[in-house]
Amino acid sequence: MIKIAEFLPPQPSPLWKLVKQAGVNYVVGGLPLPSDCGPGETPYDLMPLLRMKQRYEDAGFKLAVIEARPPMDKLIRGLPGGDQELEWCVKLVENMGKLEIPVWCYAWMAVISWTRTRVDVPSRGGSLVTAFDLAEFEQRPPLPEVREEDLWRNLEAFLKVMVPVAERAGVKLSAHPDDPPLSPLHGVGRILISVENFQRVLDLVPSDYNTLTLCQGNFTLMTDDLPAVIRHFGRQGKISFVHFRDVRGDARRFEETWHDDGKTDMLACMEAYRDIGFEGVLRPDHVPTVEGDSNDDPGYSSYGRLYAIGYIRGLREAVYRRKGED
Repeated sequence: MIKIAEFLPPQPSPLWKLVKQAGVNYVVGGLPLPSDCGPGETPYDLMPLLRMKQRYEDAGFKLAVIEARPPMDKLIRGLPGGDQELEWCVKLVENMGKLEIPVWCYAWMAVISWTRTRVDVPSRGGSLVTAFDLAEFEQRPPLPEVREEDLWRNLEAFLKVMVPVAERAGVKLSAHPDDPPLSPLHGVGRILISVENFQRVLDLVPSDYNTLTLCQGNFTLMTDDLPAVIRHFGRQGKISFVHFRDVRGDARRFEETWHDDGKTDMLACMEAYRDIGFEGVLRPDHVPTVEGDSNDDPGYSSYGRLYAIGYIRGLREAVYRRKGED
């Protein structure tokens, strides 16, 4: 059965208790904090990762995914200094393997990561959601030109090094879609923007450890039939991690939504995960900011997360017809 997780900061906070009280036993983590690192240590070294993992375990969580990456822009763009960044990636995955952390979610976005043009769009009942409008984004200062062909070449080289490392470590490389899935984005090429392109990524270096993150918010902007896409990649065993979220609009102009109020049939998606036998972790993503909570970290309202967790647990129980965590 699919497992429900949450992204939790590496230091204990009230959110840790709220999530635990909501019935979540799995964690998606970032990288260790500087306070986890001793003299001469980096966040990709074994001991900082162990210290972070131990804190989660002490609170009753199992660390199932690391969703963060070392600096990679030089590596992605093929610039001087990329070799050092590749070494950090190798070290991270090797040490994740030693600690039995099974999935590394990485992104291949150059210059800018995921981006929005608004973070305070009114939604249901006065809640706030994030939104993207390409016309507004293109009013921003110019960005460095990045060519798609360079991204493809550099990604293939990256995978040829990293996939054997991942196989030895027992850690799945899980590619996250570009967000938004558009190319070029104000002069910056992007390649993880379509179902066809993701299939190409998986075929570059065939391996059980070359996989993808099924971020529903992005994939639903690529297709009119998200459950069919889940089944397409699931039949290949290529989904290693799920972001459960929804949007309204298209890739050029969209806004995030409540999990029960977007364009996607979320029940049909849960049924698709059941049908492909996916037993990895899913986490809610990009929730509304609700009354009484802060919008300082848009998309990650604590109270909004609790609603999402409850909704997902209800969907899971309806689809699998049984209660209980895992």
